[in-house]
Amino acid sequence: MHPMYPEEEEDLTPVAIPYTQLSADALQGVIESFVLREGTEYGEREFTLEEKRLHVMHQLERGEAQIMFDPQSQSVDIVVTQKPGASS
Repeated sequence: MHPMYPEEEEDLTPVAIPYTQLSADALQGVIESFVLREGTEYGEREFTLEEKRLHVMHQLERGEAQIMFDPQSQSVDIVVTQKPGASS
């Protein structure tokens, strides 16, 4: 950060990246990294890595998850969101 431009800090908020904007290889890498890092529980049944990847891909397609870029840490993550049209 440049000391003369403190407002630059405001630009460091995470940004949603549409999954359709990533190449197939980049998208697969982001999903795989998320699945391997999260250790998400999928119930009693064990799922293969490929099944977990497909599950996350379907969440992205349905708008139940988003890819987020954090400019502060220069990292990309997947965040589960509320399903569009779902009421509280």
